Amino acid sequence: MDTEHTWAGRVSCAPMMDWTDRHCRYFHRLLTRRALLYTEMVTTGALVHGDVPRHLRFNAEEHPLALQLGGSEAAELAHCAKLGEEWGYDEINLNCGCPSERVQRGAFGACLMNEPQLVADCVKAMVDAVSVPVTVKHRIGIDKTESYEFVRDFVGQVSEAGCRSFIVHARNAWLKGLSPKQNREIPPLRYELVHRLKHDFPALRISINGGFNDIAEMQAHLRLLDGVMIGREAYHNPWSLAEWDAAFFHEPPSTLTREDVELKMCDYMAREAAEHGTPWSNIARHMLGLRNGLAGARRWRQVWSDHRHKALPPHEVMALAHDPAALAA
Repeated sequence: MDTEHTWAGRVSCAPMMDWTDRHCRYFHRLLTRRALLYTEMVTTGALVHGDVPRHLRFNAEEHPLALQLGGSEAAELAHCAKLGEEWGYDEINLNCGCPSERVQRGAFGACLMNEPQLVADCVKAMVDAVSVPVTVKHRIGIDKTESYEFVRDFVGQVSEAGCRSFIVHARNAWLKGLSPKQNREIPPLRYELVHRLKHDFPALRISINGGFNDIAEMQAHLRLLDGVMIGREAYHNPWSLAEWDAAFFHEPPSTLTREDVELKMCDYMAREAAEHGTPWSNIARHMLGLRNGLAGARRWRQVWSDHRHKALPPHEVMALAHDPAALAA
């Protein structure tokens, strides 16, 4: 058990497709200096056959940062893990939890839990290829298989291949009949199975994912486990991340205000536009939850989402978003 509050994975932001791109991660890093951030899942095919810089480029400020890979061919995963290490990622994570049919057609994601030996082979190939940690994110079961022994045996077999850290989404993945969104809501959360994993594998780092939106609840799980991973709550209510360093890492509280963070994001948007031609709207979408719960938040979101403002520099959009006359309109 990590007791020194130094391991970045003690609290982390989950990999989320279409959300946790490098712009989102830059934003999250302004809110928490210490938590571990994850990329969106990157498939081995995208790296073997596609534009490597486009998929692996990140901002230096994003560290500590993990690359999540999707794939099931050991040699390809080893190659892509090596690329990740060369690009400077601090961890390589294998996706064994995504239930989408598109991912299943690629024979990876949650369906890999039915093939623990294949996962073990893939993990061993990656561990042999890189010096950074190789981790696995997975579910507690597949379809209606609800026995604890299923996930226990999966973790046991994969750990023997060299994986020392597992992030467990505490729901089953139903491979048929549910959308990815329904798979995050309908299968019941069973936290007790994750707690049993830590009891049975005390030498492994076991982190839990699924359904958390309260710091006190996260702290309660950290008394039993090594880490807590937060997904949609971190994205929709990002200001909560500003409390993490003090709550989980014994760091001084952040002195940044929401306006400070917004201004830094405007600076980043302007820089991205100048250096890469990135429209600021591609970046601003990630911060629309920044003022949730505050008076005027709806109008603020509307200004930042208004396509009529796309031609304006981001600092001017910020001024509009905070204009008392506009807010009153």
